Amino acid sequence: MNGHDGLTYVYAAAPDTRRLRTELLGVRGVSGAPVSLLGVTGESESQSEDVPGSTLRTSGTEDAVAFVISRVAPHEFDERALKQRFEDLEWLEGVARAHNEVVQTIARHDTVLPLRLATVYQNDDRARRALVAQRHAFAERIDLLRGQSEFGVKLYVTAAVPSEETHDDTAADSGDTAALSPGKAYLRRRRAQHSAQESRYLHAQQAAERIEALASRFTPHCVRHPAQRGTLAGPDENVLNDAYLVPDYQADAFREAVTAAAEDIDGIRIDVTGPWAPYSFAMPPPPPSLPPDEDRDGRVP
Repeated sequence: MNGHDGLTYVYAAAPDTRRLRTELLGVRGVSGAPVSLLGVTGESESQSEDVPGSTLRTSGTEDAVAFVISRVAPHEFDERALKQRFEDLEWLEGVARAHNEVVQTIARHDTVLPLRLATVYQNDDRARRALVAQRHAFAERIDLLRGQSEFGVKLYVTAAVPSEETHDDTAADSGDTAALSPGKAYLRRRRAQHSAQESRYLHAQQAAERIEALASRFTPHCVRHPAQRGTLAGPDENVLNDAYLVPDYQADAFREAVTAAAEDIDGIRIDVTGPWAPYSFAMPPPPPSLPPDEDRDGRVP
């Protein structure tokens, strides 16, 4: 696609600066399309001369925020196509990966407010109208996120497998091991395993309380996500899946403190990941109410 052909795909909102515009030169997004900034007043005005790295006053206010955009094909991203495409996991994974790479690129250079996957408008004018309507809220959220990154904290309970020593001790307490039938021996092992697993859950609760207390020293901002299940969790059971918004200057200290929260607790494991773009804290405001003939400002669901 060339020029203004195609739908307008929006990855994020970000400060409208000349430096960020320069950093995005050569960046490719979904479907390999070039990525750029879409300002409030249009590209020609918003790219006027200014001090490198400073904020462009494109909107006439201090809320100089732009959408990060690229072009996508209507046959893949219009309303009808998206309903079908979202069932294609391979396609969805590719879009999600490209979307995330663009967002992470912005995060390496400036504050970014990630938007949801496949936020698409009919054209630039429709996208700009949505930006104008929400730019004050976007600017406030960007101010909150400035100088901070997201860290993920996951707590896992490992599977309890009673040792041979546990089997022998349990059997010795009740008499002759040889006198046990295979069925009774199996039930005894299951009880021992259940007891060990219950102990691990108590340990996990203790670790979770430590994590919360330690993390509160670094940040008041926490989002609790549902625990992961199935292949996402791996061989162990995920019981805590939190995200924290941490000041960049405290990132190393946060990681070390939370990782050490369970060093002396058996049967549990802590994973700390990041820094990431603040997806969990973006919380883009809902679009304003529009008259019926405005068609949701041109946004494709």
